Parts: sequence; structure tokens; C-alpha cells
Amino acid sequence: MSELSKEQQVLVAMRKTLAAVVKDVTPPPGMKHPLSDNTIGDVRACLSLIAAREKELADAEGRGGDRPYYVDQPQSAQVVPIASIRRSEKPSST
Repeated sequence: MSELSKEQQVLVAMRKTLAAVVKDVTPPPGMKHPLSDNTIGDVRACLSLIAAREKELADAEGRGGDRPYYVDQPQSAQVVPIASIRRSEKPSST
């Protein structure tokens, strides 16, 4: 994997920081949230913009499309166990 550009490093740091702030201020169930609805919307908008720019940069580098998937989703690639690979015997030349 190539080294991240300064812009990518900034985006990763911003995304992680915003996510940590959200995690830290999220109250237990049943308690009132300390952030206003406008602030929550602004944080969501920031995270959306960060994710969109990260995707643009990844696509430009040709590393886009790496998305998480569920185990039961069909995959386009098929795993072949190494144990099942055997050398074919060469025909004898007599």
C-alpha cells in the first residue's frame, strides 16, 4: 500500500477525532444528548464530506471499491485451498 498523502492523513485524523468526540459525548440510554440537533447534523455533514473526499482520493489512486461485506454475501473471487493444488505428472517421453 502506498504512503498516505498529507491530505489523506488530515482526513483520517479528522474522521477519527470526530468519531471519538461523538463516542465520548454519547450518553447512556435514556439520558438527554448534550449536543444540539444542529450540532449533530453538522457533525454528520462533516463526516459525510470526509468520507466522500476519502473515496475520491482512493478512486483516483485505483484503490477504491474496498468495501466491507457480510460473510454470507456471494463473492466474485473464489478461494482455492493450497492443499488442493497438486502438480500434474509429466507424461513420460519414451
